[in-house]
Amino acid sequence: MVKDVEKRKKIALGITIAIVFIILFGAFRVVKLFNSINTKSSIWGKTIPKEKKIFSLLVMGYGGAGHDGAYLTDTMMVLRIDLEKHTALVVSVPRDLWVQIPTTTDEKFYRKINSVYQTGLFRKNYPAVPVKYDGEQGASELVKETVGSIVGFPIDNYIAVDFDGFRQAINTLGGIDIVVEKAFTDVEYPIDGKETDLCGVDPSDLAKFEELEKIATESPELAYPCRYETLQFSAGQQHMNGETALKFVRSRHSLEDGGDFGRAKRQQLFLDAMRSKILSVSFIPKIIPLMNDLEKNLRTDMPLELVNKFLSQSSEAKNYEMQQIILTTDNYLQHSVSNDGQYILNSIDGQDNWQRLHKDINNMIVGISPTPSVSLLPTKKVTRR
Repeated sequence: MVKDVEKRKKIALGITIAIVFIILFGAFRVVKLFNSINTKSSIWGKTIPKEKKIFSLLVMGYGGAGHDGAYLTDTMMVLRIDLEKHTALVVSVPRDLWVQIPTTTDEKFYRKINSVYQTGLFRKNYPAVPVKYDGEQGASELVKETVGSIVGFPIDNYIAVDFDGFRQAINTLGGIDIVVEKAFTDVEYPIDGKETDLCGVDPSDLAKFEELEKIATESPELAYPCRYETLQFSAGQQHMNGETALKFVRSRHSLEDGGDFGRAKRQQLFLDAMRSKILSVSFIPKIIPLMNDLEKNLRTDMPLELVNKFLSQSSEAKNYEMQQIILTTDNYLQHSVSNDGQYILNSIDGQDNWQRLHKDINNMIVGISPTPSVSLLPTKKVTRR
């Protein structure tokens, strides 16, 4: 147990170091980067109260152009950083969390949390959603408010990186060495651009099409094999390029290590490997090329003044006390099914009730360890897609 705690602290430290050094490294280069990704001078020129010492940041990963569900956020992590106390808290949020989105009507509107950012970007498709959440800036406010209601404190800013940026960054670094803890095979890893491919089936053959659709509800890779590829990862250390690393952290349909929670653990392994890469001497000459890679693949609303504040603290990163919470069905969540048949995750205390999590987070902030939660069985058998 002690070793697990220490390992989680090291992984959490890797998250902070990765964000500080990859996204915020080098004041001159950061200014150039931020000028290229945002034209809202009112945001970049925003001042920060000198007395403010605690900052919260939402980090998201999404597919980007050319991907099915381009703006669905596969990865969501919240960082709460206290620059005065030198503490940092990291909360990992699963993509299938069922959350309420504000509307101008009395009718309640729920979506998976991974679609909240996309809902704001395309608010015209959801006219009941308030207009203040329209567009990129509105979408970022919507997702920050939604996540903030879960963790129990407001989110100041966000950073989002797409898959292309992820791949390019890893390749620029010369690949990454990850210790795979559990071997697994995923026969349902989706191939980009093949999401609706009929794999040679004649669409006018309704009988055949209906037969395949029934098969696809349980085994989509059998119904439409051309849409998927099979991934196989052996246990032990492996050197991965950007494409392989992305598949490793995204895979979620293996029997051995599938689902959001298995993927969350693999993302931790990736972050730990990233920490080692960043702290190596070979990382230094790759900083500028790495920043170049991020120019077209990064979205954020961080004020430049906050960037400089983080830069001034970068040398202290190793001295921060780190804590991490991963929301799973072993602590705060339970499996469920939405009214329209989607696999979802809810709070164990009831829809939209996050008081237990808020209490534990507040206790961790003041130095009190949270009470261990019992594991919960699924409320009903569900199929994840």
